[in-house]
Amino acid sequence: MPHILVEYDEALQGSFDRRRFALELHSLAAKTVDGITVESCKTRFRCVDEAVIAHGEPEQALIHVEFAILPGRTAEAKSALSQAVLGLVRSHTASVPGTTVHASVDVRDLGAAYRKHVAPATPGASGAL
Repeated sequence: MPHILVEYDEALQGSFDRRRFALELHSLAAKTVDGITVESCKTRFRCVDEAVIAHGEPEQALIHVEFAILPGRTAEAKSALSQAVLGLVRSHTASVPGTTVHASVDVRDLGAAYRKHVAPATPGASGAL
């Protein structure tokens, strides 16, 4: 926790530094919401082959961040996180020439059935078959 999914339009592929964005996002989340640590953040990226926005005009791109956190945070904390993440998204997508970027963020609670397990690395295992 948190689980973060970033879906972005293929039009952003060449100008969106996903790793740098994720590292800054993890730090931002830890600073913004009590109980979130950088070590607990997990971000996945999904490039969308095609996104059609409004009437399908060219030079439009989409990026959406889903932020799933453990329940118990106030609406104010979720709103602050959402606003901060949106600012970070905007700063990372501002340099896309000739493209209008539609950015959005959704902060939601993980369900009551959410469970996790972290299996530590086995000493000496190389992963080779």
